[in-house]
Amino acid sequence: MKQIRADRMLVDTGPLVAILSREDAHHQTCVEALREMAGPLFSCWPVITEAAWLLRRSSRAVQQLLSNMDGGFLQLLPLAGTEAKAIAAVMKKYESIRPQLADAALVYLAGRERIETIFTLDRRDFSIYRTGRRRSFRIVPKMD
Repeated sequence: MKQIRADRMLVDTGPLVAILSREDAHHQTCVEALREMAGPLFSCWPVITEAAWLLRRSSRAVQQLLSNMDGGFLQLLPLAGTEAKAIAAVMKKYESIRPQLADAALVYLAGRERIETIFTLDRRDFSIYRTGRRRSFRIVPKMD
């Protein structure tokens, strides 16, 4: 297997749900991609909340999601209340595509943390969003 190279990588809701739900159409693709990644994935509470809601029918999957936030597989980047305006500005900037709070938080964090790679299934929106350096995101996994 070829290792996916990125200094740091953000993770969106879709892959988290797919990894924890064997019934998800993207389960195998995301599990295989995860095996090729080095280091922890970075995310934030809005993503975790969205994933927990989507996994709500399986309390075991939600528990597994929460238990994986110990810094090994998944690390949460902090968001302070004072950053809410900046996240709202991201939502306003991209309002034509109606971004979710989780997406706006990730775009904001990408700029703040200088992260340009994202593990997401949302190719449509993340191909439009730009990083803090106004670059396109590097999106993984590659999908046919």
